[in-house]
Amino acid sequence: MGTDAAENPWGTSLDKLATWDPVGAPILLKVGTNPWRSGVLPRKEVELISLALQCACTNLNQAGTRRHVRGALEAGATRDEVLLIFKMGVAVAIHSCSLGAPILLEEMHTLGAKAADLPKPPTPACDKMREMGQWNSAWDPFYELSPGWTDDFFAFATGIYESGVFSPRFVELLSIAFDASVTHMYAPGTRRHIKGALQAGATPAEIMSVLHLCVSMGLEACAAGVPILAEEIERRSTASPS
Repeated sequence: MGTDAAENPWGTSLDKLATWDPVGAPILLKVGTNPWRSGVLPRKEVELISLALQCACTNLNQAGTRRHVRGALEAGATRDEVLLIFKMGVAVAIHSCSLGAPILLEEMHTLGAKAADLPKPPTPACDKMREMGQWNSAWDPFYELSPGWTDDFFAFATGIYESGVFSPRFVELLSIAFDASVTHMYAPGTRRHIKGALQAGATPAEIMSVLHLCVSMGLEACAAGVPILAEEIERRSTASPS
């Protein structure tokens, strides 16, 4: 099925599938490799978006992370570009607070519970995010409950926007991938970053190519499973009768 990473990032891991399913395997690979072949996004961007999908804290696929680190470097990515992908993969975890903090506030209101009445600390990082136009109202509930912690988090997050490593357009495309990934499917963020990508100059075709990459991640099921199945079949065929 081909081992050129520019055409088939899964290499030989799908070869046995082609033997077992000669009709279906080429169709599956055609769908999966479309973002690499279409030319809608340059290969470096395809590899970096694929890396984002694999290294995100919602996925943590070590084999896929290594494969796409290698692919990104081969396509011309720098160390700083790869590192920023990892940092963005960390930042996805804030969605636990985006989900949970509003529910906590609602339940506190229902039960008449109140947060501890503590002085509000300075929050310069949050203030900076607002000045940059990057503040999201979905963050208000956990800012209200934990302003100091929230500021610590956004002191880290502002570095993603201020680094200048990626263009605003590409930051938004990466953010779409993180949020639309099948391992996350965070609808509010997906909508927010699709809007941001369009405003930053991304085309609908580019955004669809990001979504195609999210679907391509599904091939990991066969890339990981088929070699194991082949090994286990071989093991059983060569095992001595009990």
